[in-house]
Amino acid sequence: MRILAVSDIEDDVLVSQLSGKTLGRFDLVVSCGDLGPAYLDFVATMANAPLAYVRGNHDVGYEDSFAMGGINLDGVIEKIGGLRFAGLEGSLDYREGIVGYSQGEMSRKAAKLGLRAALTGGIDVLVTHAPARGYGDLPDGPHQGFDAFNGLLSWVHPRLMLHGHVHLDYGMIERERAHPSGTKLVNACGWKVLEL
Repeated sequence: MRILAVSDIEDDVLVSQLSGKTLGRFDLVVSCGDLGPAYLDFVATMANAPLAYVRGNHDVGYEDSFAMGGINLDGVIEKIGGLRFAGLEGSLDYREGIVGYSQGEMSRKAAKLGLRAALTGGIDVLVTHAPARGYGDLPDGPHQGFDAFNGLLSWVHPRLMLHGHVHLDYGMIERERAHPSGTKLVNACGWKVLEL
């Protein structure tokens, strides 16, 4: 499966390459959040691929503007192209008016998803907006990752975790890293092409 993962930044280079058909064929577009519905509609249309997504912390109001479709992965497991995708939306709750959760709230969401995965055959790809705590996050409150993601990764061992939220231009941010669970972690900020 060839995946175009996007998050956080509407990228003119991606728009140009999709318009020019220079990136090849995709089987799925995955959004890790903080991108407007019009941009996602354009990307999925130009990629000629279905869209799966989670909301980012700034994606308040998606429900009203997502008439175009797409699979909301938050808290569910969806089989797409023979792989099992699941997702958890939002970031650490640092102010009113965002899609945010406390560490405890996300622990409960992750535990429910982990139990569902354990009972139904696991997860191949976990899609989140925020990173796992200590793996691609930052020390400031708004960009801390979730502790619960580390437990979920160690429990269900997905092959891949896609996230956004921490922009690559915030400093020395690694695009890809390995988690002790064996899961490959990829920061999809901007865009990234992946083969599974």
